[in-house]
Amino acid sequence: MLDDHFFRGLRGPVGSGKSACCAIEMFRRSLAQEPNSEGIRKSRWAVVRNTNPQLRTTTIKTWLDWFPEHIWGKMLWHPPPYTHHIKKGDLDMEVIFLALDRPEDVKKLLSLELTGVWINEAREIPKQIVDACTMRVGRFPSMKDGGPTWYGVIADTNAPDEDHWWPVMAGEAPLPDHVSREEAMMLIKPDTWRFFTQPGGMVANIDNEGNVQNYQKNPLAENLSNLTPNYYPDIITGKTKSWIDVYVMNKLGSLSDGKPVYPMFDESVHIAKEPILPTPGIPIIVGLDFGLTPAAAFCQMVRGRWFVLHELVAQDMGIVRFAELLKIEMAQKFPGSQFIVYGDPAGDYRAQTDERTPFQILRQAGITAYVAPTNDPALRIEAVATPLNRMVDAQPGFLIDSRCNNLTKGFRGGYHYRRLQVSGNARHEEKPEKNNFSHVHDALQYAFCGGGEGRALTTGRTDTRPVNGRAIFDLFKKPNRLRRSTF
Repeated sequence: MLDDHFFRGLRGPVGSGKSACCAIEMFRRSLAQEPNSEGIRKSRWAVVRNTNPQLRTTTIKTWLDWFPEHIWGKMLWHPPPYTHHIKKGDLDMEVIFLALDRPEDVKKLLSLELTGVWINEAREIPKQIVDACTMRVGRFPSMKDGGPTWYGVIADTNAPDEDHWWPVMAGEAPLPDHVSREEAMMLIKPDTWRFFTQPGGMVANIDNEGNVQNYQKNPLAENLSNLTPNYYPDIITGKTKSWIDVYVMNKLGSLSDGKPVYPMFDESVHIAKEPILPTPGIPIIVGLDFGLTPAAAFCQMVRGRWFVLHELVAQDMGIVRFAELLKIEMAQKFPGSQFIVYGDPAGDYRAQTDERTPFQILRQAGITAYVAPTNDPALRIEAVATPLNRMVDAQPGFLIDSRCNNLTKGFRGGYHYRRLQVSGNARHEEKPEKNNFSHVHDALQYAFCGGGEGRALTTGRTDTRPVNGRAIFDLFKKPNRLRRSTF
């Protein structure tokens, strides 16, 4: 609140007072507005949330908790957008609440002349909307009336995913691989932007192997005096580590609304503590997924255990450029290694605009690729799920290098079955949702299928158990004389 930057972002755990801070900051800046010629301090604000139900049940409730209608004036509920016009003494403060789940609400935002904007739960808001908000502030009061004393955008959020615009602009996460050059330009932090990060609500106790043993209260957490003594210990009960990391520890991460494709994936078991080096003398199996978002997964199978060594993910790239990029990656990352490449069976068909297939283009680039044994999603998924459930000599049958960011995020829930909007019990799509994580996971599945995993599923099970054959007659007994049939 002591900072005057044009954009200020506040990231923290649940219960840390972020929303209350932003509401009070709006009120404080309105009181600090220089009065006009009539002695009135005028300001106009927009409060933005991603959906109307969340706007009404969370954001507006927080606002009215601090500025109740019986003291600060009635809220205008109809017609939308919801508006709270506060007039007290020399203060004239207009607050417009907007949900951005309808096109008309976005159009309304683009036509407003505002002093400032509060973006509530910014991890749900696209960067394009944030940029639109920055264009509408500093417009009220107009310069003929003295102009705004301060103007800008304030935002609060729980911890978003590492691929989100917030941590990238804050310098907390690298630029994602799938981001185009144009989008990358939008993620350069201006000098007038500043991000603040609150301490987590709890502290994790870690053992020598890096596993979480338990949690204890963080004495540096904010807003503890306004919470019940056991607020954080109570809310983490029965929650997953990923949920605790995002909502309590204030760590970057993702929580998928869908059903994870691989619920058996365990970070403490399946993610290597150190970088995985390729085993000499054993071929590296590469799985490929084609399209304009091509991806490759580099794997090895060593004595029944699968090791995922590396990933390559591209965005808006055709197969010709990707083939060259793949060839360079193979030479630089794994010099002197032997490769066996398996690709999407759909890549064996010609496109309408090119007589060559992706496999032919790969061969022209010097990469011999084979068609994966199957393209059945259920069989491909099972080919990866089986090693995840396997133990070999008391060691996990699947281990992935921690540097495979896209694959790891997919395993954590980014690669999922989309939840259907139906009443009653939760239902999900039968096939995984196509998103930024699905392409590299498809590539991983092609590698595992090509490497022989799930072969019994694709070719039929071969039963090698001994068979006891029983005859209904004795081969060494003299047969009875056949009786002639009469008609």
